[in-house]
Amino acid sequence: MELSIVDLAPMPEDGTTTEAFDHTVKRAQRAEQLGYSRFWVAEHHDFTDSVASTTPEVVIPYVAAKTDEIRIGSGTVLLNHYSPYKVAETFGVLDALEPGRIDLGLGRATGNPASDLALQPDRSQRRRTGDDQAEKIDEVVKHLYGGFDDDHPFRELEIPRSGDSAPEIWVHGSSPASAKIAGKLGLPYCFAAFIRPGPAVQAFDTYREHFEPSPDGAGLEEPRGAIAVNLTCAETDAEAARLRATAVASSRLLRNGQVDRLPIRSVDRAIDVLGGVPEPTPTDIEPGDWPRHLSGGPETAREILEELTAQAGVDEVVIQSQHADPETTLRSHELLADAVGLEARE
Repeated sequence: MELSIVDLAPMPEDGTTTEAFDHTVKRAQRAEQLGYSRFWVAEHHDFTDSVASTTPEVVIPYVAAKTDEIRIGSGTVLLNHYSPYKVAETFGVLDALEPGRIDLGLGRATGNPASDLALQPDRSQRRRTGDDQAEKIDEVVKHLYGGFDDDHPFRELEIPRSGDSAPEIWVHGSSPASAKIAGKLGLPYCFAAFIRPGPAVQAFDTYREHFEPSPDGAGLEEPRGAIAVNLTCAETDAEAARLRATAVASSRLLRNGQVDRLPIRSVDRAIDVLGGVPEPTPTDIEPGDWPRHLSGGPETAREILEELTAQAGVDEVVIQSQHADPETTLRSHELLADAVGLEARE
């Protein structure tokens, strides 16, 4: 099993954005030492009290410059807000700076109406349906790898890039619709189970059903997938469940529209919001019934990940953590690496 990380740059209590990114770098450096495959940074807007990661295209080169081998990328670029050409240019340059190490994860999401409107180049168009997501992803691929028809207006555009490589392009999503896009374009697919875990297995069935090898050289000959999960690992199942409380409580407040009570950084406050410590995550998880937040001691965490990857038919897991305490997150990553037997780098 491969393990990777998607990092939100959580804001430390009474800390600054600079400190949040310092901790992101430390997590990336430790992940590289531990043998993690990738380190992705997220794109979130208007959550500055909770997370600092708004611009992965800025954070990626900073993290890449302070690491040596681990792949660095976006988890995800919200393509519904941007020009495919500009995204391709940006990641072509990133690949030129760090050849062979850059991942370009492409997804879509809407959030606060004000931030969504502020991100749009045409503010008269206040609602975006996302119906053109497949077309936009395909355009990014063609800008980076070629494939425009001879009479296409973009045929002569050239992207600055390294001479020997290009970003590895992933489709990110949380529905069978995004899985179908990834399959038809022949791209790797990562399912965000921490957003909407229910259709995970169905999404990968859809992905494989619609998979077509990519003719552009950007994609794959065979399907390749990963699941992204919110998982806390601690020395015992009980302690891991206690630490998981912050993620569970935060999700509950968001779901109930109680954003004025966020962020939750204290485990004790999270337990108070929930009315008690969450139950430990069982290992006998059924397809379609995956929890949004997982936890366990090392053995339990390994069993959970083995079960989920077997159901999804993948061999890579991307770990998300929502702990304000950076030491809690680092320790979780260390325990997980040992639990699944990652090979440490020199």
